[in-house]
Amino acid sequence: MKKIAIAAGAGILLVIVLFGWWVFSRPERGTTGSVSTNFRWLGPNDKIVVDGFDDPKVQGVACHLSRAQTGGVKGGMGLAEDTSDASIACRQVGPIRIVGELKDGERVFDEHRSLVFKTLQVVRFFDRERNVLVYVSYSDRVIAGSPQNSISTVPIMSWPAP
Repeated sequence: MKKIAIAAGAGILLVIVLFGWWVFSRPERGTTGSVSTNFRWLGPNDKIVVDGFDDPKVQGVACHLSRAQTGGVKGGMGLAEDTSDASIACRQVGPIRIVGELKDGERVFDEHRSLVFKTLQVVRFFDRERNVLVYVSYSDRVIAGSPQNSISTVPIMSWPAP
């Protein structure tokens, strides 16, 4: 019985070490910058992280998303659940060219905010009447999502030739 407990403990420790290695070795996708918001004695500080990304189906549009990231030991290992706070700003950065069919509510960005159940998403809508792209960021969970959201609009306009 004692050998089984030792083997189980060693297995759990191995999983924790490998998962921690995976979390720390992941490249950050498009991170523009971050600012520390709360000092932590152990593990990384809490911070606000800003990521930049391009809409995969709309060339000429860039978005920046800021969100809170929990630090500490649990945050450093990827086990903490981050808050639903996020803000988005999207802008036209060149001539707009739509590649493929745009579907309302189509996901253009997502990121896990907890180990399993919570996801931060950005979805796109096309307001055809006003010729405007609308981007909405929000968090959802398997059981209950959050009403916190942020919105940004990009009017589709001609771009001056160089």
